[in-house]
Amino acid sequence: MVDLSVFDVSIIILFFAITLFIGIYVSKQSGKSSAEYFLSGRSMPWWLLGVSMVATTFSTDTPNLVTDIVRNNGVSGNWVWWAFLITGLLTVFVYAKLWRKSKVNTDIEFYELRYGGAPARFLRSFRAIYLGIIFNILAMAGVTLAAIKIGSIMLDLEPIETVLYAGVIAMIFSALGGFKGVVYTDFILFFTAMAGAIGAAYYLVGLPEVGGLEGLLQHENVADKLSILPDFSNTEALITLLIIPLAVQWWSSWYPGAEPGGGGYIAQRMLAAKDENHAIGATFFFNIMHYALRPWPWIIVALVSLVVFPDLVSIQEAFPNVAEDKLGHDLAYSAMLTKLPSGLLGLVLASLVAAYMSTISTHLNWGSSYIVNDFYKQQINKNATEKQLVAVGRISTVLLMVFSALFALVLQNALQLFDIILMFGAGTGLIFILRWFWWRINAWSEISAMFVSGVVSMLITFTSLGEILFGNEAIMPSWAKFPFIVLVSSIVWITVTYLTQPESKDVLQLFYKKIQPGGPGWNKVVTEARAENIEIIDTNEGWSVPSGIIAMLVGCVLIYSVMFATGHFIYGEHISALALSGLAVASALVLIKLWKKIKTNIL
Repeated sequence: MVDLSVFDVSIIILFFAITLFIGIYVSKQSGKSSAEYFLSGRSMPWWLLGVSMVATTFSTDTPNLVTDIVRNNGVSGNWVWWAFLITGLLTVFVYAKLWRKSKVNTDIEFYELRYGGAPARFLRSFRAIYLGIIFNILAMAGVTLAAIKIGSIMLDLEPIETVLYAGVIAMIFSALGGFKGVVYTDFILFFTAMAGAIGAAYYLVGLPEVGGLEGLLQHENVADKLSILPDFSNTEALITLLIIPLAVQWWSSWYPGAEPGGGGYIAQRMLAAKDENHAIGATFFFNIMHYALRPWPWIIVALVSLVVFPDLVSIQEAFPNVAEDKLGHDLAYSAMLTKLPSGLLGLVLASLVAAYMSTISTHLNWGSSYIVNDFYKQQINKNATEKQLVAVGRISTVLLMVFSALFALVLQNALQLFDIILMFGAGTGLIFILRWFWWRINAWSEISAMFVSGVVSMLITFTSLGEILFGNEAIMPSWAKFPFIVLVSSIVWITVTYLTQPESKDVLQLFYKKIQPGGPGWNKVVTEARAENIEIIDTNEGWSVPSGIIAMLVGCVLIYSVMFATGHFIYGEHISALALSGLAVASALVLIKLWKKIKTNIL
């Protein structure tokens, strides 16, 4: 437990006061209608939405997750989520404008735009529950678990105390302020969280037992953890940490904040943008900050923790009051923060509270939007007034918080939950990418993929089948688990697609006319429409997808170059860092030219 000074407590109280003031201040306007409560009237600028995306994904469990990864698999272990950059940039340059043009209130509403009939209505309602409640509760439980560990290490709080203190404040703020409160507060939360993370990394590297940056990089516990790329001579590590994430995971798995084809709370922010260009600008800014710059303060603290707390035994000895079922390598991040001085400690604690509230408030508003727009309004009360919809939104916000907090109390570590969510979403991602550009995909394609990926994941994770297939002496190596789920799910949904009837031509033509997806995947629909003297192509708009894909590849080179360059500067490898910086500049110049072409096609 750390001793908080009056100054530390004052910083935290001031932060809480500002956050709650914003929530109360915008509550009246947010309560006017469901569109205001969930999308803020579709009037948000790119920079505010971009900062909100970054703040939302900067949750209390993220530094814990990164610490867990680095301590177990080294810096290169982060490719398990760095690979999602490809997904993110595909969203930026291909899908952001499509989402904004759809003008749906939630990404789940998309189902009744793209598909028709009873299957579409079922899919919309089921996904609202599946994602808005089940997946959302899992994600929020992971964030709350991190708060529990921070509370137990730094403040000697019991898990239930942390849940009550942190959860109640986040719940009240979210229920009052709606989406506008979330986004406005995110702007403050982002800078608070970044200042805390950078300040903590800078101070902890200077601890006497660490010996500065040079001492850290040369320490025997750290030296073999520094490589940004996995050891190419270790086949299993190479396949698990790099090949599978880059070859399979990024396009095949649904994960909150990195959904193939966009979706979730990222889609919510794109839908709230002023126009298509603001939606693109927001998502691009988010991807630069999320992948290129933000991870390094967490990575540094994780490496420092290997010096100060080399194993779980040392953590347990230093913090004997931590419950046995909560002991894990992810605790090391919180353990390191206990060594911060007064003032910086208050700022870091405020930044952790900021990270928690930003993520939780986003998930609560996002999940509540599904419950209200895609379940309650569709299945329970189709004639609900705007006042009723906002009331249901606020009630569902409270219930989501309660259930996620209860689930957090039984979890053990962040990496455990990350793996479960990845597997449950395995195999569905390809549909989310192709459904915009291939007319043949129907509602049954998505329904079958969703159910098969969930069932196979549960069988492998919670039954003896997992041991039989992927155990120590099993049929397949352990790294094959994720590709196996993807393969089975993909075979099933592609088969179902061809065995079931396509969507009606009216549904397909209306979708094409509104979205203008373009491409050879819609040739059949366009040809049939013209045969009936129906023109569904807007001749004023060019097909920007080829340019978008090239921009995505160039953007990956740009952001990975910045990420690698930052790492090499930290490691003191200045020649390679400068070379990578030059590659980043060249990529940026190419990307500017491509962007002008894409923007012309949009306009």
